[in-house]
Amino acid sequence: MGKILLDAIDRKILSELDKNSRIPASILAKKVKKSRESVKYRIQQLQSKGVIQKFITSIDPNKLGNYMFKIYLKLENIPDEREKFFNELKRNKDVYWMGISDGAFDIVFAILSKNIPQGYDKINFLLSGWEHIIVARVLGTMVDTTQYHKKFFLEEKDSSPVVIAGAVVENEVDELDMKILRILANDARISLTELARKVNSTIEVVRGRIKSLTDKGIILSYRISVDFNLLGMEFFKAIIYFKSLSENDEKALYEWMRVHPNSLYYIRSIAPWQAEFEFAVENYQHFNSIINDLRKAFPKVIRNYEHLIMIYENWMPAYSEMLKAK
Repeated sequence: MGKILLDAIDRKILSELDKNSRIPASILAKKVKKSRESVKYRIQQLQSKGVIQKFITSIDPNKLGNYMFKIYLKLENIPDEREKFFNELKRNKDVYWMGISDGAFDIVFAILSKNIPQGYDKINFLLSGWEHIIVARVLGTMVDTTQYHKKFFLEEKDSSPVVIAGAVVENEVDELDMKILRILANDARISLTELARKVNSTIEVVRGRIKSLTDKGIILSYRISVDFNLLGMEFFKAIIYFKSLSENDEKALYEWMRVHPNSLYYIRSIAPWQAEFEFAVENYQHFNSIINDLRKAFPKVIRNYEHLIMIYENWMPAYSEMLKAK
């Protein structure tokens, strides 16, 4: 299927849903100046066409007591073995997220663990059977990720970002909390009434639990997952190496990313590089122009960069495992 053309109303709806996918239809209708029924129909159409893949809840794994390690690999050109490796990763209960890419690396994936030694063991065990196709590897630890809403829908230059990860905290959660999180993770737009019925509780209790999970930093935001291809967009990652970075430099970088209409994530890592910037762009030329603008804006900060174009990316089994009852 080719690019789907969206009108101004569709784009406004998508933008608002990515800022808060739990926004009531009545409020959304007022924002886009359409009837409630018209807005509901448009959302259904965007879903049926595949533009909206899911209504998702951003959940912070670090606030459930998890460390996150990232693995970046260059692989031998052995198609059958690469495919077997990718399939094993997709089944592995320790793999949290995975992206297959072209560029500096062939695959990037994240592992969750409750402590650093456990993470070290998980990574080595997972990779031990695949040394014959691994050309190069880089291991990193995610410090934190600043997540921006999808400003490209309306070419917006403002964002109220949320920060994922940071300090690891083992928050107290019970089975009801986890039931709520499991449902919201992939169905953020579910009504409180339906959610309460599914978890066998009351609306008042569920509303209170959601507030508590939000206050603890476990629930960060409610967004939409979209098909970039259907929007005529591509997902690029820039791996950034700094010359130096003062506190003021970092504040300026955060602000540059916050207001850029194509920014998606600002990832800080303990790795051979210092940061990863992710963008939704029209094509490589568009991405390259953004990076050139960035380098011109920060000539004393940015030494060089590498890039990845993400061909496939998805949440893996560890995302579900994380939300199982303890």
